Amino acid sequence: MRVVAGEAGGRALVAPEGTTTRPTSDRVRESIFNMLFSLGATEDAAVLDLYAGSGALGIEALSRGATSCVFVEQDRAAIEAIYENLETLRFDDRATVIQADVLTWIDRNEHRFDLVLADPPYAEENWPALLDSVGATFFVAESGDAVDPHPRWDAIREKKYGTTLVTVLTQTEAGP
Repeated sequence: MRVVAGEAGGRALVAPEGTTTRPTSDRVRESIFNMLFSLGATEDAAVLDLYAGSGALGIEALSRGATSCVFVEQDRAAIEAIYENLETLRFDDRATVIQADVLTWIDRNEHRFDLVLADPPYAEENWPALLDSVGATFFVAESGDAVDPHPRWDAIREKKYGTTLVTVLTQTEAGP
């Protein structure tokens, strides 16, 4: 696994061992960020990476011009991988790492972000709660099935990669 493009393009990333996380493949990350680039969604963005795993999605955003990223992850081994990746790439000064349950953290924090990246374990997907609780201009949902429509969001791009469905949404009305 590596950073696909930007200032850290080509640099290797570490991922936690085991099956508690499902890293997004380089090919899928490249496609996600090509879509986001065409929308102007990463340059100077404040990013939120939910269910961050190794941090690959948020790190890709930082590499491609995001000014900051908050990584939220519950698994301790994943948190350690995120810290190692941020330190190795020297992105630690632009990042905040939170060890917490995503839905609990979102309920307690009312920050607004330019871009939210969410890749929950497929068995734990709860799109209505996530989409109802997060305020952002763009939201990328990586899922096993179609993301349920939500009144505050419009799906503007969708693409299937094997068993992974990527949906890019934009907020239609003011959120939290």
